[in-house]
Amino acid sequence: MVTKADLENALKDAMREQDTLRKRVLRLLLSSIKLAEIDKGAPLNEQELMATLQKEVKSRQETIAEAERAGRSDIVQENQAEIEVLQGYLPAAMTPVELEELVRSVITEEGATSVSDMGRVMKTLTPRLQGRASGKEASDVVRRLLQAN
Repeated sequence: MVTKADLENALKDAMREQDTLRKRVLRLLLSSIKLAEIDKGAPLNEQELMATLQKEVKSRQETIAEAERAGRSDIVQENQAEIEVLQGYLPAAMTPVELEELVRSVITEEGATSVSDMGRVMKTLTPRLQGRASGKEASDVVRRLLQAN
């Protein structure tokens, strides 16, 4: 797992290497982390740090979608490059099979039998994802498996 100190060191390295893309992305990420810490009133834990990192990736994905609709390929390329930098700090994504296995184990653990139990399953599942799958992906799998019951 990446820490705030790791990101600060990566920023220093990017500055030494004069890597403007990485420098810009890391500054924006550290700024978002600092803002989240101010809102919380305490340093972020690993889970919250990963959530902030994922939020930054999601924001850029939304920007790409809007830029594609507007025909702005320059903005699309810039944001894709930023996403690549950010994904370097995220843990490896879960495969669909791994995600489904984890969801099945949580459903069994919670004794969930219908879609009405989805909230309880997601509450237990979300911390276990550890930034390796999005909440949307997880909820889609939970819904599909609970509807199959």
